[in-house]
Amino acid sequence: MRRSIPVVAATLGLALTLTACSGSGDSGDNSSAAPSESAALTGTLTMWVDETRIDVMKPIVDEFTAETGVKVDLVQKVSGDIRTDFVSQVPTGEGPDVIIGAHDWTGEFVNNGVVAPVELGDKADGFLESAVTAFTYDGQQYGVPYAIENIALVRNNALLKDTTATTFDDLVTQAKSAGTEFSVLIQQGDQGDAYHLYPLQTSFGAPVFKQDSTGSYTNELALGGAQGDAFAAYLQKLGQEKVLDPAIDGDKAKQAFLDGKAPYIITGPWNTTAFKDAGMDITVLPVPSAGGEEAKPFVGVQGAFISAKSKNPVLANEFVTNFLTTEKVQTELYKAGGRLPALKTAAAKVDDPILAGFNEAGATGAPMPSIPEMGSVWSFWGTTEVQIIGGQAADPAGAWNTMTANIQGAIDAG
Repeated sequence: MRRSIPVVAATLGLALTLTACSGSGDSGDNSSAAPSESAALTGTLTMWVDETRIDVMKPIVDEFTAETGVKVDLVQKVSGDIRTDFVSQVPTGEGPDVIIGAHDWTGEFVNNGVVAPVELGDKADGFLESAVTAFTYDGQQYGVPYAIENIALVRNNALLKDTTATTFDDLVTQAKSAGTEFSVLIQQGDQGDAYHLYPLQTSFGAPVFKQDSTGSYTNELALGGAQGDAFAAYLQKLGQEKVLDPAIDGDKAKQAFLDGKAPYIITGPWNTTAFKDAGMDITVLPVPSAGGEEAKPFVGVQGAFISAKSKNPVLANEFVTNFLTTEKVQTELYKAGGRLPALKTAAAKVDDPILAGFNEAGATGAPMPSIPEMGSVWSFWGTTEVQIIGGQAADPAGAWNTMTANIQGAIDAG
């Protein structure tokens, strides 16, 4: 789940904002224009969805058809192919009008010119900030979010209850009072797992990339400097204290928590179903700060993109910016798919305390960067962290600085 990846009051009276001026077959002009309120919606909308989302979207598009009279041709694509097929087929005019997918596709789509900007206007304020930012690239909004997921701290209430730790060190101390084999489980493995350590890293003020005033990621690294050095030293400390262990990968961490060997685990909603099925009484909480700043997990967001070559841009905008942004539809998507709604009002009405806990933990999280430079980060990042944790890097700051230089070199090499 490292790169899923893995969120709202809709302003219903907003005038329809469009990236094209007609619903005809003209695919060459996606300039912004809005038809009169009496303009009829006609034509067919083609939408691509992979096998993991098809069952969730079927009743939604049926409802859209019932409300508007617009036929939706819902096409199922293989999850491993949908992204690359979209990039290759849109320029030929063979792609869909709308594609449903993850926010971290945004950078690739924008760089290949295959998606059109969308305009949320005042509706943007109805979404959690991290959900909107996730689909922002170079200051432009390119997708509309409908669901969000992130990691958080999960507590086994049979081992500890009503803990009040305000720092991660306090949390470890409280966890050790349970007398279990482990205190706080955070999966690693031979290659490390920077994704699951990211809340601790951001609490030191060392995010992976800088963001500009619009929330878009730049290609300037931000994980170095004094803040990065401090985080590296903290990793060494957690390794020496046996809080972190390179031998504990995702499967082992999950099983150890199921077996009652730790009162805490940092994980995502993809594992809490197994915990509940096992009859565990769990609570989901935000990760406490280790470095003094807010601990921000990566956030993965699901949403809809509009093709830059849509044959029916008016219909595409009606579905994406007006229909998909309503509380009713976002709630239906949650009920069908089990992911927390991206819309605040819909999320606030979720009565599942587990998902509500993840919502609180990720409300101000950091969207997974979708810029191409992110591909240069992962291997250096995880490997260095696990070396520091395991004691192979005697000088954590030196290892971290070498890692940062290697990442920058890979980015510069393109």
